[in-house]
Amino acid sequence: MARVQRLFLPGMPLHVVQRGADRQACFFDSADFLWYLQQLLRHSRAQGCALHAYVLMTNHVHLLLSAESISSVSRMMKALAQEYAHYVNWRRHRTGPLWDGRYKSCVVQDVTYLLACQRYIELNPVRAGMVRYPGHYRWSSYRCNAEGREDALVQPHPLYFSMGKNQGERRHAYAALFHADEEVALQALRAASLGNGAVGSDEFVRELQTRKA
Repeated sequence: MARVQRLFLPGMPLHVVQRGADRQACFFDSADFLWYLQQLLRHSRAQGCALHAYVLMTNHVHLLLSAESISSVSRMMKALAQEYAHYVNWRRHRTGPLWDGRYKSCVVQDVTYLLACQRYIELNPVRAGMVRYPGHYRWSSYRCNAEGREDALVQPHPLYFSMGKNQGERRHAYAALFHADEEVALQALRAASLGNGAVGSDEFVRELQTRKA
């Protein structure tokens, strides 16, 4: 079967999803999460990928990032997937695939959906019933974006900086987003990610679909 062509626009945010094989667990304890984040930091910097938001769930990963080329994203994700799979297989004395094939991605129109996408990503643990408040989940960017905790992985998007004159105003405005209804954005983001598509205005999506990845 032919691969679904990826949509991409240099510098435009990209929502990336990588799932465990058969939706099985790919993170088993804190050491696994920490190891993955260390490699994510190393490879994102090496490939020039700016990470705006992330969450590591038990059986999948969500990343929101910007890059100048799709090859940079592909190299980062390929290296991450291979190295982490080798690490888990060695540590768990297991064999076989860890990931469910290639990662999925969708282009996110920044002015329309970027902050909605960040909220969607960081609310994953709440929707899954793992925590009641996103700040209680350790393996996401929420505590950096909403609470100001240091996180070397996160490079805020310019739209985040436009939310306030200083860090306090930005954190307050960002946290307030998590009280809004996310259902419409949630459905659009899920559909676009599954099809390696785009999410944004109708005009934006039509224009992007004419481009070659």
